[in-house]
Amino acid sequence: MCHSVLSIPRWERHRLKKMVQKPRDKDEGRRALAILLLCESGGHVSRVAETLRAARSSVNRWRGLYEQYGEAGLRSRAHGRRDYKADEAVLTCLSGLVSSSPQTYGYLRSRWSSELLVRELARQCGVRVHAKTIRRWLSRLDYRYRRARPTLHIRDPKKTERMRAIHRALGQTEPGTEVFFVDEADVDLNPRIGPMWARRGQQPTIPTPGKNVKRYLAGALHARTGRVLWTEGPSKNTDLFLSLLERLRARYRAARRIVVILDNYGIHKSRVARAWMAHNPRFTLLFQPTYHPWVNDIEKLWKQMHDTVTRNHTHRSITTLMNAVRVFLRNVQPFPGADYADARLTGA
Repeated sequence: MCHSVLSIPRWERHRLKKMVQKPRDKDEGRRALAILLLCESGGHVSRVAETLRAARSSVNRWRGLYEQYGEAGLRSRAHGRRDYKADEAVLTCLSGLVSSSPQTYGYLRSRWSSELLVRELARQCGVRVHAKTIRRWLSRLDYRYRRARPTLHIRDPKKTERMRAIHRALGQTEPGTEVFFVDEADVDLNPRIGPMWARRGQQPTIPTPGKNVKRYLAGALHARTGRVLWTEGPSKNTDLFLSLLERLRARYRAARRIVVILDNYGIHKSRVARAWMAHNPRFTLLFQPTYHPWVNDIEKLWKQMHDTVTRNHTHRSITTLMNAVRVFLRNVQPFPGADYADARLTGA
């Protein structure tokens, strides 16, 4: 005699298969496999019991647990002595502590340690346990000790207005209007370190200079054609920015209007820059929202430059490094170009 057919949704069968493939223990995987076999065999308990070398009563009990509690009914119970201190009130208090900052409770620390949680839990709940017990409870509550990531806290009140102006400029089709993404980049003789191919167990080494030397680029990426204009300088200041605008004015002298999309860096808003803009009414500056570098497409160009040239480089002088940067900028056009991937320094 067999039970009625056990019907399981596809997504639930997928979860049961995961329990079989990666069980917490062998008994848990065996119970999940029994439920899957019952579904596939049309509920024949004897056949499933014979396949798993289990008693019919065990298969029936597993099915009853699954029908009553679902996937949780197949989980194995914890072995050993019952953790009588970890009642619901204590675990709720612990979860609330970890979700907040220690400074909320008057501590100097900016993040919780196991020892500090022991002290605060004893003060609030009167429960005294070891720091290892706290870490075990946190694991049970599905907490992990993980690296935090920064997130944007300051909001730009003009974001909507600025984004609308940028989208309007990028959609401009009027003849005589040229739109550019503009930004500056640092080039360091001290190489940026990144991953590279190496033999297992051997960490590659990159020689670094005793004293770092820097050069700066100001670049303009044409939003439509992908052409790049750039200038170089020993300092990232207003003069570097204005020298780029002078190149744009000379190169696109026939343009009636030149729109520049750029960030809110101070050199773009200095008194000298404003005076230059007043004498060059063809230029229009559109500032992107604060802390929104992804709006500016030239950031992708700088990333390719660093990944291709400056990361893990072995140049001994800033002169040879800048020659390599120039070769890259010539070969990457029109951006995103493909010739820079196999460009050779003989073109410097």
